[in-house]
Amino acid sequence: MELDFVKLKEIKPVLSGYIRETQALVKQAAVPDEKAIHDVRVLMKKSRAVMKLIASQTDKESFNREYLTFREVGRITRLWRETSVHRKTLKELKKEYPEIFTLLGANEKLESLMKKPEISEEPVTDLEDDLENIHEILNKAGFRVRFRNMNNFDAKILLNELDKTYNEVVDKYLVCRNSLKPSTIHRFRRRAKDFLYQLYFFRPLNPSIVKGLEKKLDIMTQNLGKFNDLAQLIETLEYKYSGIAGQPVLDELILLIRDQQDKYLSKVWPTAYKVFCPGQKLVNLLGFRILMI
Repeated sequence: MELDFVKLKEIKPVLSGYIRETQALVKQAAVPDEKAIHDVRVLMKKSRAVMKLIASQTDKESFNREYLTFREVGRITRLWRETSVHRKTLKELKKEYPEIFTLLGANEKLESLMKKPEISEEPVTDLEDDLENIHEILNKAGFRVRFRNMNNFDAKILLNELDKTYNEVVDKYLVCRNSLKPSTIHRFRRRAKDFLYQLYFFRPLNPSIVKGLEKKLDIMTQNLGKFNDLAQLIETLEYKYSGIAGQPVLDELILLIRDQQDKYLSKVWPTAYKVFCPGQKLVNLLGFRILMI
């Protein structure tokens, strides 16, 4: 890197943009479609990652107000997404393993999850209330961000916060590699996403390296997300292995789902090891030769 001075991406316009994009997605139809719901949730995760990045340079009251706003939008939309993801996942499984679903016959739980809800031109009352709530709280958050001075963040402190996030991901990676449970893998994924979304602001320090790392992390977290979707499906089906006299066809379906989970994880670990191997320094990983911004 040749320059003596590099400026990070500005945080305020990016955060404001996340809020505006979310509002536009919520307003674009009476009933948000699956893609809109997914995009809203991603934007809110990005917004929360931003708040964590600037937390040490933000008063506690302001941090809590904005962070809890973005988390509330995620909470409201979580059930919408889970329902659509379960339906999509089961349909993909049925297409790949039709004989299993034929043998399963009438399964009330599976049929309920696979049934697409009827779409009305007008949203039902609960959904309408949720959409109005999202719009209202984001409108207030956008107004607060608009009139807040966010031009004086100390770049060294921001880099320290990124380093802190990185070390937290390393810890979560080691935990889930030593205790391979859906809950530990989920926590690893969540913190890895924080790191991915925070990295965006540091692109100017070493554009090619940072963008390359972002791409690897994006693929890695997508595979972790697919693993988690399958784990949530198994939990929703309330499946517990009940012994030899149980339900052999359902047992076989779960084994096929587990096999898919294994395949997704097999794509995760090589990247995770290279990026989050313990003892590695973030600045060396990113190739920063100039630490001043």
